[in-house]
Amino acid sequence: MIRYKNIESNPNVMFGKPVIKGTRVTVELILRKLSLGLTPEEIVEEHPTMKIQDILEAQAYAADLLAGEEIFFARSA
Repeated sequence: MIRYKNIESNPNVMFGKPVIKGTRVTVELILRKLSLGLTPEEIVEEHPTMKIQDILEAQAYAADLLAGEEIFFARSA
């Protein structure tokens, strides 16, 4: 498994959801903001402790997580 240096999961922070290390900003929140049309620069402006690299790492983390997901289809009768 790939290790991400700026993403961590801790059961005592945001219920264990993956966050940018040292923050309470979840990977999910970053992806939702991007999906609403915010740019990485705008997200960093809203969360000054973050860097553009954190946004890119969150995207890569999510993509790698989905790449390992198994999909099962139900057969129709």
